[in-house]
Amino acid sequence: MADVIDLAEYGEGFRDDPHPVYAHLRERGAVHRVRLPPPESYDTWLVVGYEEARAALADPRLAKDVAGLDVQPVEEVIGKHLLTADPPQHTRLRSLVTRAFTARRVEALRPRIQAITDELLDAMLPLGHADLVEAFSYPLPITVICELLGVPEMDRAAFREMSNEFVAPTSEDGLVRSVDRLAAYLTDLIEDKRCAGPADDLLGALIRTTAEDGDRLSPQELRGMAFLLLIAGHETTVNLITNSVHTLLRHPAQLAEVRADAGLVDAVVEETLRYEGPVENATFRYAAEPLEIGGTAIARGEPVLIGLAAADRDAARYPAAHRFDLHRDTQGHLAFGHGIHFCVGAPLARMEARTALRTLLRRAPGLALDGPPGEWLPGMLIRGTRSLPVRW
Repeated sequence: MADVIDLAEYGEGFRDDPHPVYAHLRERGAVHRVRLPPPESYDTWLVVGYEEARAALADPRLAKDVAGLDVQPVEEVIGKHLLTADPPQHTRLRSLVTRAFTARRVEALRPRIQAITDELLDAMLPLGHADLVEAFSYPLPITVICELLGVPEMDRAAFREMSNEFVAPTSEDGLVRSVDRLAAYLTDLIEDKRCAGPADDLLGALIRTTAEDGDRLSPQELRGMAFLLLIAGHETTVNLITNSVHTLLRHPAQLAEVRADAGLVDAVVEETLRYEGPVENATFRYAAEPLEIGGTAIARGEPVLIGLAAADRDAARYPAAHRFDLHRDTQGHLAFGHGIHFCVGAPLARMEARTALRTLLRRAPGLALDGPPGEWLPGMLIRGTRSLPVRW
């Protein structure tokens, strides 16, 4: 058995900036046996090299479905969804979801996304300073995804609390409670929509959608998909917007370039996805059979964590990868994953982040940091800060 590297030994510095640790690990090899920091505190394989990560993301021997393995999955409470299924079940689920979550439905959101962005800035800008997360980065995507799915406005504060504890757990008990609360909430929401009749929202469309052979999502699958779309549909975008602004404000020369040419906003978003993407590590995979990754033997049933942030800073793929560079070719970055589990919501996240950044820079030409950011989120899943003080 390989030596276990205890990531907790790196202290709070690892949470604040894990990139030097990942760079050190890459120098020693592409795959390592690590112990995750609390509250997880268990052992897993961690992939930190770009080529190895890209290959692992598309390797069918790394399973998402833990059936037959000694693992206690969240899906027992929430229900099956795209990130806990393998083909052919994954193929079926993705087909049914994409029938409702179409490119046309996403594109139709563009005017509404712009309107919400302007409304938030109308309220924020007269203040002269704000916490960007609280005033802008969080309310934009949560409003968009809740309107898209049909979550009542009165429920959004409670949903935020449950969601935050799930993606950045402060304790094992807190994680379990958040899963139970989310499951109960989504069960009631879906039942309310069934009883209310056809609704012109995504959750209503998922309830109604039917394949040519009459296949539909089961109640448990509906709950699982609603969970995935709600959590992934806002937590990642909150931190993509925040990380984009935070990174750009720390690079004044490139900020000046974007102010002079708004066409560079798309490049800001893509380079942020590579340089400081909102998902630090992909959700767990498990070896369905013995295999090798980067020359390292992985036994059947062992968990594998694929480091998206680590891979996207691999200098073997991106020269001077530690530098934020708007003129870099970011093609192939892994921020949205790769293979059959590539993020179904990537077009929506990109649209929201581009709209938010372009409008914010136009309407707040003096935008600047107003102190250090809040603490970085705990856990190994989401990369972002709890707050970002800005002024203008």
